[in-house]
Amino acid sequence: MTGIMNPPVLFTFGLHAHQPDGNFGHVFEEHLRDVYEPFVRRAVEASLLPITLHLSGPLLDWLEVNAPGYLDLVGELAATGRVELLLAGYFEPILPSLLREDRLEQIQWMREFLRSRFGVEARGLWLTERVWEPDLASDLVDAGVEYVLVDDRHFVASGFQREVLHAPFRTEASGKSLGVFAIDERLRYLIPFHAPEETAAYLRELRERGSRLAVAADDIEKFGGWPGTREWVYDRGWLERFTRTIKDLEAAGEIRLSTFSSAMEELPSGGLAYLPSASYREMEEWSLPSEAHHRLSELKAILGEERFARGESPLIRGSHWRNFLVKYPEANRMHKKMLALSRLCRARGNAEAPRRALGRAQCNDAYWHGVFGGLYLRHIRETVWRNLAEAEGLLRRDEALGWEAEDLDMDGHSELWVHSSEFSALVSPRRGGAVEELTIFGAGINLANTLTRRREAYHEASGNGAGTDEVRGEGHHEGESEGNEEGSGGGSGPTDENLESAPSIHDLEEGLHFSELPPVDQEDRAILVERVLRGGTTGSDFRLGRFLPLRSWAREALEVRSVADVTPSDDGDVSYGQPGSSEGGHTARSSESLLEIRLSSVESGALEKTLRFRTDGSLEVRFRWDASAYPPDAVFTTELSLGGSAEIHATPDAEVWRFPISTFSKSERGFDETVQGEGVLVRWPVAEGASTLRLRLG
Repeated sequence: MTGIMNPPVLFTFGLHAHQPDGNFGHVFEEHLRDVYEPFVRRAVEASLLPITLHLSGPLLDWLEVNAPGYLDLVGELAATGRVELLLAGYFEPILPSLLREDRLEQIQWMREFLRSRFGVEARGLWLTERVWEPDLASDLVDAGVEYVLVDDRHFVASGFQREVLHAPFRTEASGKSLGVFAIDERLRYLIPFHAPEETAAYLRELRERGSRLAVAADDIEKFGGWPGTREWVYDRGWLERFTRTIKDLEAAGEIRLSTFSSAMEELPSGGLAYLPSASYREMEEWSLPSEAHHRLSELKAILGEERFARGESPLIRGSHWRNFLVKYPEANRMHKKMLALSRLCRARGNAEAPRRALGRAQCNDAYWHGVFGGLYLRHIRETVWRNLAEAEGLLRRDEALGWEAEDLDMDGHSELWVHSSEFSALVSPRRGGAVEELTIFGAGINLANTLTRRREAYHEASGNGAGTDEVRGEGHHEGESEGNEEGSGGGSGPTDENLESAPSIHDLEEGLHFSELPPVDQEDRAILVERVLRGGTTGSDFRLGRFLPLRSWAREALEVRSVADVTPSDDGDVSYGQPGSSEGGHTARSSESLLEIRLSSVESGALEKTLRFRTDGSLEVRFRWDASAYPPDAVFTTELSLGGSAEIHATPDAEVWRFPISTFSKSERGFDETVQGEGVLVRWPVAEGASTLRLRLG
């Protein structure tokens, strides 16, 4: 049978629109102006309908306040069947990373919004970052989801040939069956970066093969929000050509625009598929450690990009999304704190206010890093910590000073979780008694919210280009929109008027270079990291990480000698209450009491470190060290990596070095230099043998 005799291909065209919670208002405004509104209105004018649309909760909330007319337009299209709306977790979380109850609740929030605002019952789900884990299927069914969109590579990684994926499939978990659509990677790269005629040729090819379904689904931001795409899509007429091309194909009976729900009802199932834990190709590569990323790049070069991209890619894979929580301990601390507070919230009645704050803290963008800032965007991380502070402050209202020993970050080593109605702190004995979190609820600030300077794979790849022009950081880059390959802001598009394609983000990446590699930290950052430095260590050496300490406790486990509530006297001495067990917990009963944690090492050059927390989160730290173990010109130091303003008082008087903690991360416009906080190094002559430091929010 020739292709001319085959029935039309059902062309499902899905768009995902998202802005992270806490992104700048002007980014929302620019995307509404440049992408969200013009695309939908032109699709309506050209009858490029029906299409499928997903709007994330943070974006819906902003539009409801700032552009309700746009939502009215979407609602009218949804009510008449010209737009099918998709579910997701309301605040755009990575669903597999949540507790099961939280997954269901996030989806229910989205269902309730779509029902109340637009009067529709959504059937399908946009899977955030297409992060799939097999047990998710049963939870989605329990949430009332009938089908989900994933990448075709999820199927190919299980051994499927791409040619057979042009049909709705089924998967199951715990005996619960769910529909699954495979997003066509070829269409994802063709639209909108190549001439519409290339898309038409591919759709005709599918029809000639007898395929009944073509699935295109991706970020709407690539239609005007990425660098150069506004000019390419609108000014140079790509969208006009695309809509005309699609309508011509439809008029000729070669394709038919369809919603996913209609396609699922009309087309026979492709059968049963069990999908592995997976995401899209780029995400799996980004989550690799730098060394492994280089090895994968070498393998790709041996295979050749075309063969790798089209054939072997899903079988020769990177890591999985959860590995970002290993790669970046800062992301893991946010994630595990969120999980702990979610359990606490449910144990205390799951009140709406703390639950919603936790929902906002589950927004995915700050938990990972790819082409765009993600974790590297300080304002996005600050938003997560502010939401966590709001939730915990509500949950701990009127609580006295207390603590627990708990492996909060789930790495096999217990931390001390200290908290009251005003603050929450995490002390890591394994890291020399460093304070990894110090959140003040009223201010909504985690003073330890900084970022360790790491060697990213793209730093070294860029450094290979000897003799290239240096790409400088452009300051704190405030214009990013986060998510799968998303971005915002300017950038120049193609200049050749005859060019038949636009550069994608991956094309733009190729031209980025460093003439000199940025500095990296020898040890992870936190508040109160102690070292003994050589007398000749300069401020520049320390700031650039070019020093060798005589001794560092940054990775040395200290023994917890005692944890007890103490009462200060007028002369500064303390009287002790009942000590708590280092394996349990304790709540101080007196409003005047402090919680004291005594830690020490027993090796040569031993350190004794005593932390005293007040109810308001202010902290006093007393150090005692063996001065005889070091040269007389050596310096005892404690480093505080601060994500907010703080008052610091040292006794005896100390020399204090301050410097910005700057990182260089890849974005769509080059390498961005972002100030992640302030490094403060407090220095005493090693001969002192003892010192005291007081810290409180500034």
